[in-house]
Amino acid sequence: MSQAQSDVVVVGVGADGWDGLSPAAQRAVRGSKVLMGSQRQLDLVPGDFERIAWPSPLVPALPGLFEKYRDVCVLASGDPMFHGIGTTLVRLLGGRVTVIPHPSSVSLAAARLGWALNEVEVVSLVGRSPDLLRAALTPGRRVLVLGGDPATVAALAGPVTVLEQLGGPDERVYQWSGQVSDPLSVIAIEYGGSAFSRAPGLPDDAYESDGQLTKREVRALSVSTLAPLPGQLLWDVGAGAGSIAIEWARTHPSCRAIAVEQSAERAERIGRNAAALGVPGIEVRTGRAPEALAGLETPDAIFIGGGLTVPGVVQSCWDALPSGGRLVVNAVTLESEAVVAQWYAKVGGDLVRIAVNRGSAVGGFTGWRPHLPVTTWSVTR
Repeated sequence: MSQAQSDVVVVGVGADGWDGLSPAAQRAVRGSKVLMGSQRQLDLVPGDFERIAWPSPLVPALPGLFEKYRDVCVLASGDPMFHGIGTTLVRLLGGRVTVIPHPSSVSLAAARLGWALNEVEVVSLVGRSPDLLRAALTPGRRVLVLGGDPATVAALAGPVTVLEQLGGPDERVYQWSGQVSDPLSVIAIEYGGSAFSRAPGLPDDAYESDGQLTKREVRALSVSTLAPLPGQLLWDVGAGAGSIAIEWARTHPSCRAIAVEQSAERAERIGRNAAALGVPGIEVRTGRAPEALAGLETPDAIFIGGGLTVPGVVQSCWDALPSGGRLVVNAVTLESEAVVAQWYAKVGGDLVRIAVNRGSAVGGFTGWRPHLPVTTWSVTR
């Protein structure tokens, strides 16, 4: 896409302002009739332009702005395609947009710290829950945090380094110890604590539960059978403590889940478990399936862990799956196994029976204590 073909140019600007722009970026700014951006960004650019500061809320106003104006230069922070307005505008306007990036704050932070950027995990907390950081904290891992409060991040991760105003005349890099920090900062973490694996099968005591919890061994098999892929959506129907939805979402930051639970008390508990385990973005729908499934976004996979014998639940889930969608069902009682047997005869799939025995004390010795066997039915539509 060439600049000549587009009437919207998005220019990344650093903390060094106009003087830090490349010649191509300066030409793009000078060649426009209208500048758009935050007031701070608009103040960085000299010249006689019509200047439009972003309204609030921003996204709903964008179609009207770009229908009204042509020959627009949008000013963005750093790399506009890295957690920036550039991605939103390309999605909205397509071929009308040319992007001229500036080094991102993440690139500058990695350069200052001597960290290999390809080995660093980046977490954006801009407008998001700090609990997202929990899933990224693994021993020895280097993490860069955007938009976080140093006090909150330090409470979760331990000692942190703050990098302020990167690339600008007021740049500062320091170990945080309670100072007031500039909003234009990146927080660097070298985590030395303990953490849970992202692989399915977390310890049962990682969850707050009233006993309605898919046990560790069965959970590991269930999530692996659901086969999560980046960007996919799971429905966890009859979610209980939310463990299947949570472990699906923990496999990749872009995996999403909707937990459907009829008990309001358990639904609140799912939210607490999700936050504690680093996936606060899980959506919790309180209601009874199948009615609570109406209007939900089309899933890539569905897990049914509770309510299997309620009329219409399996049929509604089956109907909601797209071609290639995966359904996994766990049955414990004879009645729920009967439902599974009927559907297996109807549409096929795979049946697995899991019997778990855990060692525990028997007097002064060790013996096996069996858990209830679980029948798992899985099928691809």
